Amino acid sequence: MTETFEPQILAFCCKYCAYAAADLAGSMRLSYPANVKVIQVPCTGRIDILHLLRAIEDGADGVYVAGCLEGECHFISGNLSTRKRVAYVKKTLDSIGIEPERAEMFNLSSAMGPRFAEIAREMTERIRKLGPSPVRCGELRSEK
Repeated sequence: MTETFEPQILAFCCKYCAYAAADLAGSMRLSYPANVKVIQVPCTGRIDILHLLRAIEDGADGVYVAGCLEGECHFISGNLSTRKRVAYVKKTLDSIGIEPERAEMFNLSSAMGPRFAEIAREMTERIRKLGPSPVRCGELRSEK
C-alpha cells in the first residue's frame, strides 16, 4: 500500500525567509512534491501548538515549520519559541501513539531555494515510509 501512498503534508513557512525560499525554488524551476502544501505565516512565532496538532487531526500525514535561520528571525525570537513548540508537539504525538517524526522544524534563509525543495522531498520520503497517518486511517478515531 505504501508504494501508491502519496502523503499530504502541510508546511508552515515564515514570510521573510522560508516562503521566500519556496518562491526562489519556484523561480529556479526546482521541483518538489506537489503534495506539500505551503502556508505563509508572518512569523513562525505565530504558529501555535494547536495549529500543528489540528493539521494532523484534520488528516495531514505530516507537518513541518520552516522559519528564519536561528538568530536571524525578523521578529527577534519567533523561530526559537516555535522550535520549543514543535518539540512539544512531537512529544504529544508520541504520547498518543503517533510517530513524532510526522512533525519537524527547519531553518532557512530566503536564498536557500534548493534547500527548500530538498526539505520538501525529504519530508515526503519520511512520511511515505511511515505510511498514512493513523488519524486519517481512522485507527485513533474509532475510540470516539
